[in-house]
Amino acid sequence: MNDYKTHTCNEISIEDVGKKVRIAGWVETIRDLGGLVFLDIRDMYGITQVVTSGESEDVDFASHIPVESTVTVYGTVKKRDEETVNPKLKTGLVEIKIEEIKVLGKRTKNLPFEVNTNQEIREDLRLQYRYLDLRNERLQNNLKLRAEVLQFLRNQMQEQGFLEVQTPILTSSSPEGARDYLVPSRLHPGKFYALPQAPQQFKQLLMVSGIDKYFQIAPCFRDEDARADRAPGEFYQLDMEMSFATQEDVFQVMEPVMYNTFKKFSNKKIAEYPFPKITYKEAMLKYGSDKPDLRNPLYIIDLSDFFKKCTFKPFIDRTVRAIKVKGHMSKGFHEKMLDYALSIGMQGLGYLEVQEDLSFKGPIDKFIPDELKKELLKLADLEKEDTIFFIADNEKRSTELAGQIRTELGNRLNLIDEDVFQFCWIIDFPMFELDDHDNLQFSHNPFSMPQGGLEALENQNPLEILAYQYDIVCNGIELSSGAVRNHDIQIMLKAFSMAGYTEEEVKTKFGALYTAFQFGAPPHAGIAPGIDRMLMLLTNSETIREVIAFPLNSKAQDLMMGAPGNVRRDQLRDVHILVDKK
Repeated sequence: MNDYKTHTCNEISIEDVGKKVRIAGWVETIRDLGGLVFLDIRDMYGITQVVTSGESEDVDFASHIPVESTVTVYGTVKKRDEETVNPKLKTGLVEIKIEEIKVLGKRTKNLPFEVNTNQEIREDLRLQYRYLDLRNERLQNNLKLRAEVLQFLRNQMQEQGFLEVQTPILTSSSPEGARDYLVPSRLHPGKFYALPQAPQQFKQLLMVSGIDKYFQIAPCFRDEDARADRAPGEFYQLDMEMSFATQEDVFQVMEPVMYNTFKKFSNKKIAEYPFPKITYKEAMLKYGSDKPDLRNPLYIIDLSDFFKKCTFKPFIDRTVRAIKVKGHMSKGFHEKMLDYALSIGMQGLGYLEVQEDLSFKGPIDKFIPDELKKELLKLADLEKEDTIFFIADNEKRSTELAGQIRTELGNRLNLIDEDVFQFCWIIDFPMFELDDHDNLQFSHNPFSMPQGGLEALENQNPLEILAYQYDIVCNGIELSSGAVRNHDIQIMLKAFSMAGYTEEEVKTKFGALYTAFQFGAPPHAGIAPGIDRMLMLLTNSETIREVIAFPLNSKAQDLMMGAPGNVRRDQLRDVHILVDKK
């Protein structure tokens, strides 16, 4: 028999009345009623109430045990008095009459915060004492869910014939979109390993190796700034790749995996698959974002050509986007939206209200010629009592700002259905874009296959070339990026040369792929949904840190372990590093 427990703290039931049992856990609460002491003992599974008797010598001892100490309790199960039954607990019908209680780990320091409280606690304090924070039932439930989701994902991939393969953590540095975490080599002075931003090259090399379908729960390491849906440092993804596969093959594998996972672990309604496919161009125009929240019924239209015929100077030679909202808006609502627009860098927020007679009312009404007003009604599909908001700037800014206004309107008007998970695919991303110095660069994954292959690279305007790249989005959160890979060495070299890489640079930075693709590579495609983001959605968490056991804070610090921290001089000497403290 276990020396500390015969049962967990949720296993004691009415059937155990009269039995001798032993439990172990943390003392959550103590209630001293004068000669009678009640303690709630908590473990990972639940809570059991234990009680002393008036004659027991344990009364004084039990009443002075510091809460959050660990104890083991031996005694007899008894039925609770009717007035003390707790229907909220699985063990609420019974209690244990203490015959022996031992303190196993005494709390000797004051608690920095109350454990299992609903009160707000500063996040830096929670992360500094994460082992106390994790005693909270909500966080433990998040970790349990995480374990169940991981197992479920593994099972689904294996059922579809995917082989789980672990790829290296120590690898070479390569330009993949974020800063690398570098690891100095002791055996090779002046050289560094890098932690993988993703297993991108390894999973493609597995395809060249003849592995037909690969997956893993992959750790990824990126030195990038934190945000609500991004953890700095380390995160995990369901990484997968398929040989002899097209974009549609990836969709057919991943859609049921996503649907089944969200269906199993959520009570919300899940939009059926196949998921809608929206081109990048349409998403940016209609939603102002390449990760649109389809729960929001509002959409954006382009009125740039229309306002070229008007006299409103702030709209002249600008990209003008508009959002129609059904229903009358109050003056106070317009003022609040104007305040929001100013807060995100807009100069103002024009609007028009449609009156009963289909005339307009609003600040820019006088700048629209009467003969064009019917045209505007038709272009924007306006009806009486509708309000239309206008956003004007250069094309890039107006797109971004319109997306933000759309989201703000959806939230302020309570248009977002919180009980739905709405998935979509964003497809047909541009292969290239211009950087701040008007140099051509990859807009997404540099290993993607251009649509049209080598012919497109040689004959099309680079900014008009589309790639076989795709994202899966849920409720405005990008869960994953994926692509059909560029497996042809000639197409690969041409694409990289257009982005400013010489063949020698490609050989240096991507040497394994460069060489491997010359030994017969299969067409292949893949994707890698972010597990932490999936769990963030499933748990309705406000930040991704709520679903990670030991996360870094928003400044990429581990406040509990003191990382990053200083190391001894001899440790630096071993790896041939001299720190410049200027």
